[in-house]
Amino acid sequence: MSQQQDAVTTADTEQSSLWNNRDFLRLLFGRFVTNAGDSLYTIAGTWLVYDLTGSSFYTGLAGALLLLPPALQFVSGPLVDRWPLIRTLVWTQLLQAVLILSIPVAAYFNRLTVELVLLTIPLLSFLNQFVYPAQNAALPRIVDKSQLTRANSAFSFANQGTNMVFDALGGVLIALLGAVSLFVLDSITFVIAVLSFVGVTVPERSETTDEGPAIDVSGYLSDLRDGVQWLRGTVFTEMMLTTAVTNFGTGVMLAVLPGFAAARGGSILYGALLGAIGAGGLIGALVASRLTHIRYGLIRIFGLGIGFVTWLAAVYAPWPALTVVLFALTGVPMGVTNVMGQTLLQTVAPEDLLGRVTSVDASVATLTVPLGSLLGGVAGSAFGVVPTMAAAAFSFAFVSLYFGFRPRLRRLPAVDNITEERFLRRETAPSSTDSSE
Repeated sequence: MSQQQDAVTTADTEQSSLWNNRDFLRLLFGRFVTNAGDSLYTIAGTWLVYDLTGSSFYTGLAGALLLLPPALQFVSGPLVDRWPLIRTLVWTQLLQAVLILSIPVAAYFNRLTVELVLLTIPLLSFLNQFVYPAQNAALPRIVDKSQLTRANSAFSFANQGTNMVFDALGGVLIALLGAVSLFVLDSITFVIAVLSFVGVTVPERSETTDEGPAIDVSGYLSDLRDGVQWLRGTVFTEMMLTTAVTNFGTGVMLAVLPGFAAARGGSILYGALLGAIGAGGLIGALVASRLTHIRYGLIRIFGLGIGFVTWLAAVYAPWPALTVVLFALTGVPMGVTNVMGQTLLQTVAPEDLLGRVTSVDASVATLTVPLGSLLGGVAGSAFGVVPTMAAAAFSFAFVSLYFGFRPRLRRLPAVDNITEERFLRRETAPSSTDSSE
């Protein structure tokens, strides 16, 4: 009994110290504000493109341009590992604050064109691909190793929660202020993020410090190769590729979701479904820290297996309200596995490679989202939105079965019991570790 009490006391102390960590709180607040800005310019930009052209082709093009930069995050990784982290965060936010003002300024002088919007939106999205690897690289250096899962849960909560709230709020603000005025408000959010990041102190590394010399981009390709080489042959490679499969299914689903909602209940249902997916991911991020004692392999197998069932049930549910609830449940395992996967990578990857490793991982995993959206739109037109939506659910089933049939994935330990050997051993001949449960 006393051991249980000691464990509870230790957990409470760790959680308390995390929320008393000034640098963590400033980084978390900056993440929240940055995500709010992302959501606002995504909603406002897409609406403005449609307002300027009245064409779904251009809105589809805008969506593809927004989704593509996250797949190029590998470009930022080597630079993030070389550049001072806080300076990187501050300058990317300042550049976005200035860049986004080009749209209201052009509107003021009657020079606003769809080409300017289509150029500005992907540039904003590309700049953000430096922000998230830098934050992920800073996090393990400002919190204790035992607090990483809770810290990543909080970051994921900020991400999912902000997207869920501001995606809905963006539509209301456009109706009240207009899309162009929303870009001015968005610029302010980036300035607030700068004020938050500038106060963060990240412990120095011998290779890179926040007071270091001028930015050096020499050896960029070599650095990028180091990140790829570190991942090659490890279990993280398969984890990354399976995440790409589920993201492909998500891209297909997002492409046909408007048509699916229109057939079932109209624009109100569309908004509710987007909110439900975000809410499910948010719940998953919150409960992830409660599941760190369960083997990660089992979480992927059963979590995505259940997600597959709820996804299919949502597609064929007889009532719109039930569809919304089931879609929320489908998002839960994704929220859990995203947080845990990030924690595993941050725990095992060398500190000096963390930026490029996480960016390569994110790039490969997200490259399939715009591809899924493109093919999903084609399939939805050819075969109908309901069959296409149902077919996309099999991405979850595939990954669940893949983890189940791959011994080294099925036997992955709990986050609380991470060993580097288990994750970094290159797959060759079967070893004694793989032959026993």
